[in-house]
Amino acid sequence: MITDIESATPALCRLQLGSELRRLRLHAGLAGSQVARRLLWSPSKLTRLETGENSVVEQTDVMALCEMYGADSETQAQLMGYAAVTKTRKDWWQSPEYRPVIRPVFKAFLGLEATASTLHNYEAEFVPGLLQTEAYVRVIHERAHHGLSAEEVNRLVEVRMMRQEVLRRQDNPLKYTAIINQAVLHRPVGGADLMRRQLTHIVETAEELPTIRVQVVPYRVGAHAGMNGAFHVLRFPDGAAIKSIVYLEHLADAWVSRREGDVERYEEAFTELQAVAPGPRESLTMIKKAIKEHQ
Repeated sequence: MITDIESATPALCRLQLGSELRRLRLHAGLAGSQVARRLLWSPSKLTRLETGENSVVEQTDVMALCEMYGADSETQAQLMGYAAVTKTRKDWWQSPEYRPVIRPVFKAFLGLEATASTLHNYEAEFVPGLLQTEAYVRVIHERAHHGLSAEEVNRLVEVRMMRQEVLRRQDNPLKYTAIINQAVLHRPVGGADLMRRQLTHIVETAEELPTIRVQVVPYRVGAHAGMNGAFHVLRFPDGAAIKSIVYLEHLADAWVSRREGDVERYEEAFTELQAVAPGPRESLTMIKKAIKEHQ
C-alpha cells in the first residue's frame, strides 16, 4: 500500500484503492455479481471502482465494501484515505479544458502512465508520444485526424506535452524504453526541417536522461515480433498492488488489458524486439544518420 497518502497522486490512489478492493473481494470469496446484487449496484459500478476508472470515489461506497469484505480497521482507514484524495485533488487531465478532447479509455491510460514505474513502448508508424515535439504532434493531429477544430488540436497538443512530464518528475521518473521501427525515422512528417528537429529531440532527450532507452528495429531484421502494431506495457512500483497492463489503440478505439496472458505475450514480444534491435548507442547513431538524410 501507499505509505504517504498526502503526497500520492489521485490517479495512484484510485488504482491502489481499486486493486485493494478487488483483492479483498477475492479473499472473501465473492464474485462481482454477488457484491453488486447485495449493494443494489450495477455491475459496471463495481468494475469501475476496481479498475480505478472513476475520477471520484465516494467514501460511503468504500465503507460498504470494507464491511462486506470484513476488512480490518487499519485497511479500512487506508482505503478511506485513498477515497478522500480523489475528492480533494484532481489530476491535470481531469481539468475542464482537457476533458472534452480525451476519450475515456485514454483517460484511464493517462492515470496508469502517471503512476507506472516502467513503460515499454513499441511504435511502428509514429515517433513515440513521450518523445514527440510539439510541432510533430500538431501535424499528426491536423493530418491524421480530420474534422478536429483548431481549438481541439491545440488541446490535444497540450495533453501530449503534459504527458511528457512523467519523464522528468522529481520523484522516481518513469523508466522508459522505446523501440521504433526504422521506417519512422525516414517518414517526413511535416517536412524535412520538422523531422530533423524531431529526430534531434529524440537523441538529445535520450542522451540527457539516463532513465530513457531508445532502440531502432532496422529494415534488415525482416519479420519481427512487432509487426502486428504498436503497444505499451506498463509496470508499477513494487509497493503497489497493481499488476502490469497492456495498452493498445487504433484509429477507432483503444483498450487496456490486465489479463496475465496478454501481458506475458506483449512482454515476450518486447523482449524479442530488444534482442533483434541494435543497442541504444548504435540506434542513436542510426537516428543521427537519418537526421542528415532529411535535407
